[in-house]
Amino acid sequence: MGAAISIDYITHHYPGQEAPTLKDIQVTVAPGETVALIGQSGCGKSTLLHMLAGLLLPSEGCVRINGHQVIKPSPRWNMMFQKPSLYPWMTVRKNASLGLIFQGRKTDMRERIDQLLETVGLSEKAEVNVQSLSGGQQQRVALARSLATDPELLLLDEPFSALDAFTRVALQDEVTRLARERGISVVFVTHDIEEAVAMADRVLVMGSNPGTITAELPIDIAHPRDRNSQAFVDRKAELMGYFGATRTPAADKGSAEAEAPTPDTESEQDESSSSESRARVRAA
Repeated sequence: MGAAISIDYITHHYPGQEAPTLKDIQVTVAPGETVALIGQSGCGKSTLLHMLAGLLLPSEGCVRINGHQVIKPSPRWNMMFQKPSLYPWMTVRKNASLGLIFQGRKTDMRERIDQLLETVGLSEKAEVNVQSLSGGQQQRVALARSLATDPELLLLDEPFSALDAFTRVALQDEVTRLARERGISVVFVTHDIEEAVAMADRVLVMGSNPGTITAELPIDIAHPRDRNSQAFVDRKAELMGYFGATRTPAADKGSAEAEAPTPDTESEQDESSSSESRARVRAA
């Protein structure tokens, strides 16, 4: 069962800062829902995510998960960062086991981890040191480690941003599939509009100076999502519009083409213009 999140009127000032980084943030996340936070750099997305993780306390307001105020980190929710933060001298299996080891949950640990490594496609790498893996494989280890403790909530701070396009898409789809299968709530920060549309049930657009929620866009497209579908393209275009990007809507395309001069019309206009010019020359 995923976590129910309530963000209650959060405002936050960093020390020595006059203007707040965040102001009057009020959001709810339903159990099992995936929500994206998207906005320009410096709008406070990561600050808000750190508050959900219990890594930072707001100046005003509070975060509640399943009705309990968040005042410190908990094994019930896990956070993945841009870097996988693995121990390079340890094997894949040992790194993936760390969460369970710290919780003292060693019963059937090997079987559980091996199942997870198979799920994320790393069963053949179990005894390999993680420093020999690619960036995408290391993030898969971090994902297995995060899932091993049966979290109610996954918090993702752009964990795929440094990966190549093919690996990034594969992991976006993998995390979405696993979260939906396990009923895990997900809140993630991204600058990538396609990533937001591909993964989220709902996108929250943040403005800056101070950071506020300026818009909310439901993504009502069935999973798995076809990135080439018209619905997907339309949602991307709609989301891009919040950041000043524009495109000609499909409905207006026909009228725009109808207003544009055809090649024959252009030729007639050119010919008419030339005739008028010759007439003026003769008159002169």
